[in-house]
Amino acid sequence: MKRKDYLIVAFAPLALLLLPVTGQLTVEGWHWTWHDFLVAWVAFTITTWFARFLMTRRAANLPYKAGAALAVVAGFLITWVTLAAQIIGDDNPGNGLYLLTILGGFIGVGVVRCRPAGLAVVAFSLATALLLIPVVAVVAWPADFSPGYIPVQFLSSGFAAMFIASGLLFRRAAKQTATAPA
Repeated sequence: MKRKDYLIVAFAPLALLLLPVTGQLTVEGWHWTWHDFLVAWVAFTITTWFARFLMTRRAANLPYKAGAALAVVAGFLITWVTLAAQIIGDDNPGNGLYLLTILGGFIGVGVVRCRPAGLAVVAFSLATALLLIPVVAVVAWPADFSPGYIPVQFLSSGFAAMFIASGLLFRRAAKQTATAPA
């Protein structure tokens, strides 16, 4: 990464933190502690770094960049919703499966070394895992499944669709890279 990339990673999360600071100061009922701001800053920083890392790669063509952007946004949204509102019930352990899935995605990106064909496999694997999480959670922890199975599966399917689209873009990027003249 270039110096400009480090500056973006350093300052973009701080700019994004202006939104919750403004909400804290102006919206009644918005009660964030310093822990909440710290978690938000970490989530914004990791998301910004990962997006810059994937999108500024030398071999990144347009489908690769679009797939990376979509995957990073999906991962951020899953993490944010899981941490802020908990997708499955209030204290259902199944919520942790969403965070484990995102962690598995990070590991997968490292294993495939950011190559587009491998990233497509990782994205499709994440989509499959996201579709299975509500099924596993309702079977393993049926007591606290407050929003109901259908709404949770619908939300999980939306996130899975984002990763499927990302996987298709990575697959297209891999084909363009393979057919590009050397």
